Amino acid sequence: MGIRFGFFIAVLGIMAVWEILVPRRALNVSKSIRWINNLGIVALNTIILRLIFPAAAVGMAALADTQDWGILNYIQFPIWLAVIVSVIIMDAVIYFQHVLVHAVPVLWRLHRVHHADLDFDVTTGSRFHPIEIILSLLIKFATIIMLGPPIIAVVLFEVLLNSTSMFNHANVQIPQKVDRLLRWFVVTPDMHRVHHSVENDETNSNFGFNLPWWDRLFGTYRNQPRAGHKQMIIGINTFRDRQHCTLLPGMLAMPFIGKITNYTINRRQWNVPKQNK
Repeated sequence: MGIRFGFFIAVLGIMAVWEILVPRRALNVSKSIRWINNLGIVALNTIILRLIFPAAAVGMAALADTQDWGILNYIQFPIWLAVIVSVIIMDAVIYFQHVLVHAVPVLWRLHRVHHADLDFDVTTGSRFHPIEIILSLLIKFATIIMLGPPIIAVVLFEVLLNSTSMFNHANVQIPQKVDRLLRWFVVTPDMHRVHHSVENDETNSNFGFNLPWWDRLFGTYRNQPRAGHKQMIIGINTFRDRQHCTLLPGMLAMPFIGKITNYTINRRQWNVPKQNK
């Protein structure tokens, strides 16, 4: 917990300074108001998880190790290979989990708290509803029990996931040539920003948080937004008011607003501009 928190503060500080020095987009909402509320939900989630699951993922990894749970406890891999395999598999699980919360209407109600942010910056990467955070941790527990990763692999994965989430949500300018190279190895801000578009087909793309390979492998990769990064609209079409999109009480209430519709990935409709023949 201390290691992850230390990296969280360090990466948050670095990305915050980078956003000030070389921003990618102009913000629509006061940064101070958004940061107070976005970091407020992060603090709330941290308190809730500490109360419910004091040992978190690392504790579950330690338990799996002592009980010999998981596939990797029965395969004799060198520790370095077991760590690499574990990180890659756990990242793949995060990708499919992300697809799932877009595909299942009741889960989307939780996940839309993340997408409803009217701007896209480093704090967006940690903005999730407490119920989604709890469900995410339970999925992580199940993965650890079935996989049996080394404890160091879980620590490394937690640090990587937390750090890359803040990096790829940051409102920072990266030279196009550098971005093209980076996105073969890590999800970049320009790559993930497409996922936060109000355009439905763009929202349902670029699901990766850490490793970018899954989107290319499973056909959910999209290179650029139609409107361009500076003109694209961030957020959700059905939630544009600052009370629900920016303020903490509105974020917490958002999953319980409105009726459950048939919003699933394979049923959504969108208007795609006709191509010139």
